[in-house]
Amino acid sequence: MILKDLFYIGLGSALLAKEKVEEELNKLVEKGKLSKEDAKKILKEAKEKGEEEEKKAREEIKKALKEILQELEIATKKDIEDLKKSLKGE
Repeated sequence: MILKDLFYIGLGSALLAKEKVEEELNKLVEKGKLSKEDAKKILKEAKEKGEEEEKKAREEIKKALKEILQELEIATKKDIEDLKKSLKGE
């Protein structure tokens, strides 16, 4: 539950930040200090960077969880499947 809560907190924070960035970019566009195309480009780049960082974070979480399972010597789904196969004589 803690990981799920942290995920939702992070997601909520990211959405608030995105809204704030969009709001500030729109203000710059309205003032003529930034073109709409440049604002779209900035948002696109920020989105791509965010997606890249999310992917990295997910991989790090997976890696950490695998390490924890190994340290606790908890059987994985694959371990159980392998055991079932060996008991069946496959």
